[in-house]
Amino acid sequence: MSNAADAALPAHWGPPYLLYLGSAADDLAIKTARGLAHWRPDWCIGQYRRPDCKPTLGLFEMNMTRARSEGADTMVIGAANAGGLMSAEIVADAIAALDAGLNVAAGLHQKLRENPDIVAAARRNGRVLFDARDPIRNIPVGTGRPRAGRRLLTVGTDCSVGKMYTALALERAMRQRGLPADFRATGQTGILVAGSGVPIDAVVADFISGAAEWISPVRLDGGWDLIEGQGSLFHPSYAGVSLGLLHGAQPDALVLCHEPTRQHMRGLSDCPLPELKLCLEANLVAARLTNPAVKAVGVALNTSGLARAEAAAACRQIGDLLELPCQDPVTMGVEDIVDSLLARCAN
Repeated sequence: MSNAADAALPAHWGPPYLLYLGSAADDLAIKTARGLAHWRPDWCIGQYRRPDCKPTLGLFEMNMTRARSEGADTMVIGAANAGGLMSAEIVADAIAALDAGLNVAAGLHQKLRENPDIVAAARRNGRVLFDARDPIRNIPVGTGRPRAGRRLLTVGTDCSVGKMYTALALERAMRQRGLPADFRATGQTGILVAGSGVPIDAVVADFISGAAEWISPVRLDGGWDLIEGQGSLFHPSYAGVSLGLLHGAQPDALVLCHEPTRQHMRGLSDCPLPELKLCLEANLVAARLTNPAVKAVGVALNTSGLARAEAAAACRQIGDLLELPCQDPVTMGVEDIVDSLLARCAN
């Protein structure tokens, strides 16, 4: 993996990883670390938590010095806060990791390379800084012109409801069937999991659809690009990035992602979640601007807050409501959704 921070520093960073949880208050705050631990467990040798950290990944607890002695190459800052800022303790712990001989990677909006103390620590230790939210340069403006290839985009009723997990689960299931399929990352966690991608929420608004076109170019092998969605058309804070992805992805298929136990939009206690039929239809209408033939092929539920029987009942109820297969990608797999995709998008 290449360095995106400073050309004067060494050129490579990568696994094995020490996952940094810091002082995270809940599971959603460590979704980057949790995503890496789930999808790339062989890359993750331990976790570092401050004493007030509430969630855990169940990995070996270790500090930076021990992680380095155990063979870790990079500490990934896997915890985030509102706004993606680096607290004083994150800065201090990043410097400690660099002084222990680790590279440091992060997906925060505030960049590692923008902090002079962190940059100085990287230089004196000959270490690499990688900012996953460093946008790709020279992205063109989107055109909406049809291009060869087949594409699926995951969309959501809210933020952090499983769009990345669903796209990765679909990639794995389709590859197990011998089908060409590739996950296309658009967020910091997905980029760290895939090793490539474009941080779509760091792209200037006029270029969002162009970035989606860039990440999923012409494809001639009959396979599928499985594009990680972001935000929600119904989230007042993040609808813009969701719309840009819908236009630039030109999806042939949509999978709607939802967490049935959520009471309101993430971070907005006075904003309820949209009704499911309305949400799905709004996404289809928006997607038709660049692909009039787009189809909904399934629903992915995050049922982590439900008991097993409740989860199964929720999938049946929502599947019947929307007349689509409905599964939890983590606990139930996505085989029914893959069957639906192949049947509904056969041409």
